[in-house]
Amino acid sequence: MTSSSASIGSPRSRPEDSLVRRFLYVVFFVQVGLMLIVLPWWPLFWEHNYFVLAWPALRTFLTNNYVRGAVSGLGVVNLAAGFADLALMFAAREQGGREVTLRDGTGRS
Repeated sequence: MTSSSASIGSPRSRPEDSLVRRFLYVVFFVQVGLMLIVLPWWPLFWEHNYFVLAWPALRTFLTNNYVRGAVSGLGVVNLAAGFADLALMFAAREQGGREVTLRDGTGRS
């Protein structure tokens, strides 16, 4: 039985796989960020969901503007993280494949 040097779960996968994975993270962060910014202020969604209908006492908490603002603030944080990762992707691409240190401390090209 032979083993290859780059298996499916191996960190030595192709650079294109890493680029696609990082791009999917950016898309995920931007989508979640936009949803968290918009949905708390959309009354048909925020005030008429399962949790509010199941526990009426929760309605006063969830309809508080400070709670809505806090959830929207988390959306802004998600957007910032997504755009920061996107900028990091473009910076790595402009450097022509040279090693770039990411936020988690690992060096990838």
